Amino acid sequence: MVRYSPLALAVLAMLTEGPMHPYRMQQLIKARGKDEVINVSQRNSLYQTIDRLMRGDLIAVRETERDGAFPERTIYEITEAGRDTARLWLREQLAQPAREFPAFPAALSFLPVLTPDDVCRQLVTRIGALERELARLDGVDEHAHAMQVPRLFLLEGELVRGKLVAELDWVRSVVADLKSSALTWSPEWLDEIAQRFALPADATSYKLNTPFPAKETKA
Repeated sequence: MVRYSPLALAVLAMLTEGPMHPYRMQQLIKARGKDEVINVSQRNSLYQTIDRLMRGDLIAVRETERDGAFPERTIYEITEAGRDTARLWLREQLAQPAREFPAFPAALSFLPVLTPDDVCRQLVTRIGALERELARLDGVDEHAHAMQVPRLFLLEGELVRGKLVAELDWVRSVVADLKSSALTWSPEWLDEIAQRFALPADATSYKLNTPFPAKETKA
């Protein structure tokens, strides 16, 4: 069975419109702004995805063509199994939130490696980057509306922008708490926390939602 990936779904979706070669797929994905949510920057990734879909009998070679001085191109078409799989993948992705592991939350889980001041500086830099990205997306959105692109083809952009705005507001609130010292830490405090919530040496499992033991106090 072929495993789902956004790029694999994109290839199948492109081929539901008609047979085409990989370069045309890449052109359409970029021209329609789908590269905002699908990574097609590496041509090798596209060809590897096509190979996987071929091995899974979800697409097939339609023909090869040669256009003047250009190299020979292979034109692919979707199979019935490919159409069924595309529908199945789309239903699953719409209905069930995927458990993803983005880089930013992972970095947030290890903030004590840095000092509060250092974290604050990095997050201030992130705010600037988020603001620039928001301005860029707004420009893309304005251009799309000027061209009267139907909302159906802009929904993914709405979601990306909504998440960006939410992240920007949240990061600003964290920076405010760091600057006011409402959120802070020190080596001494971290050492105390480490001792209070130390994992027993003979523990075989540990869950984050297990109630923390109360801090011991001396009589």
